[in-house]
Amino acid sequence: MVDVQQQLQAEPGRRSPAVGRQIRRWRADRGLTLARLAAAANLNVGYLSQIENDKASPSLACLSAIAGALDVPPAWFLVEETAAPEVLRAADRRWRDVPGGRASRVDARGSSDISIVEATTGPGVTTGLHSHPGDEHHLVLAGHYRMRQGEHTYELGPGDYLRWDGLIPHDVESIGETPATLLVIRLTRHGEPHD
Repeated sequence: MVDVQQQLQAEPGRRSPAVGRQIRRWRADRGLTLARLAAAANLNVGYLSQIENDKASPSLACLSAIAGALDVPPAWFLVEETAAPEVLRAADRRWRDVPGGRASRVDARGSSDISIVEATTGPGVTTGLHSHPGDEHHLVLAGHYRMRQGEHTYELGPGDYLRWDGLIPHDVESIGETPATLLVIRLTRHGEPHD
């Protein structure tokens, strides 16, 4: 039988997955010593140390035992370091004037398939009948809106949600005597442009 480790080393450009850093991370997160984790996974402490330092490549059964002892899925050990999440602070958001109010991209144009916009408008302001590709999700944050699409009309208040197909002409109007704020999440299908 061919040793998988030797086979991987023999193939140029291929190496065993390095899982040591993730195992060490989860062990520290759980507050376990190397000895306690080794005992819980029924492994030799020296062997577990070699795994954590990527000097030994564990079998799937061994990874499963370690994962069970740490109470995490084994796949989490294969997650490589990823880019940090994108954060846009409220103070850094750019606002633009829109008829009767203002709007800001909450997502900072960070994605090609979704746009998230917070819009605040004064009483009686309407978008006018319009359409665009993609599903559109709405969450009323403050005030009240009248939303029309085809034969359907809904009046929504804080916490209310509505989703519709943006291709069907629609209109959104802020109603009441105070400004209203709406969170709009627009999903586009691959290749479709969005604002």
